[in-house]
Order: sequence, then structure tokens, then C-alpha cells
Amino acid sequence: MGKKRKVPGVNATSSADIAFMLLLFFLLTTSMDTDQGLARRLPPPPNNEKKTEEIDIKKRNILPILINTDNQILCAGEYIDLVALKDKAKEFISNRNDDPNLPEKTEEDVPYFGRMMVCKSHVISLMNDRGTQYQKYLDVQNELAAAYNELRDEVSKGKWGKRFIELDEEQQKAVQQIYPQMISEAEPKNYGGK
Repeated sequence: MGKKRKVPGVNATSSADIAFMLLLFFLLTTSMDTDQGLARRLPPPPNNEKKTEEIDIKKRNILPILINTDNQILCAGEYIDLVALKDKAKEFISNRNDDPNLPEKTEEDVPYFGRMMVCKSHVISLMNDRGTQYQKYLDVQNELAAAYNELRDEVSKGKWGKRFIELDEEQQKAVQQIYPQMISEAEPKNYGGK
């Protein structure tokens, strides 16, 4: 009467290839958000044998910068625009005219440069409110980094005719001794506002 007909099986050998191709397609066509961050060298761990020293910083050696909850920048007691921050920081860091209201200068023996006056005791104190936008915080950080980079480039070009980034390691250390990056970041607080 009747023969039973067999249902042909589905050939699944290429389904792994198809799945791989789909996965590859989605990986290549979608974009992923990348985290933004700041490159910072952490201080070395404290040495338990050393006694903690109290650091006495004179008021003239500190440039306080506060970003409030409305993303306004208060620099040395006055509100300034982001575009003016870099020049304000450069003026503070370098103290070219040896202004008594700006950081103290001390004489140092700098390799390649000899004895010169540098502002090694300056500190830029950066504080922000808990309500500060992260992008505004990054913008301020970028302006401060640009201030140091421009000052270092000026010295590098004057001495070797090259930008700071193009110098060898020993030359960079010498320029960093003239303009050491001294940014102190405080824990965010609620200073007021919303």
C-alpha cells in the first residue's frame, strides 16, 4: 500500500557561517560609546616610615578655581569665561614679571638651561560642585593642560626650535622642571545652588 516517504533533513552545515557573518556585520556597523577620562599620574603610596609633614602653602602660590553648579568658573575670586582661563593660568604659572601677588620664584639649576628662576611652588587648586556637568569639568581640565603645554612649547622652541612633545626624555624633564604641572583636585562638594 504505501511507502512511507522520508522528509529530507535540513542541511545545517552553513548556519554557523551565517551566524558568524551576521555577528560580524553587526559588530562592524554599530558604534559604541567610549568613556572619556583624564590621564593623571597618581602619587606614590605613602611611606609608613616617613612622618607626615605639614605643607604650608602661601596664599600667593595658590590659584583657586571653582566650577559651580551652574557651570560658571570662579578663578581667583572672579567669574571668567572658559576661553580666558588658559591665559589666566599661564600668567599664574609663569609669573614672568615676578609679581608679588603671583607665585614665588626660586633659583634652580636646570639641565641644559643653567641657573634660572622658576615657580616650582605654585599650585592650581581645582574644585567643582556636585552639580557641575562632567563636560564642563573636562573643558576646564583641557584648558589647564593647554596652559602648561603652551608654556612648555615656548621654552622648547626657544632652546631647541622644537615643540615639547618632539624633545627627547631628558630635554622634556628639564622643561618640566621649569614648568612642573601642579594641579590639585578636591573632592566635589555642594557649594550652593540647586
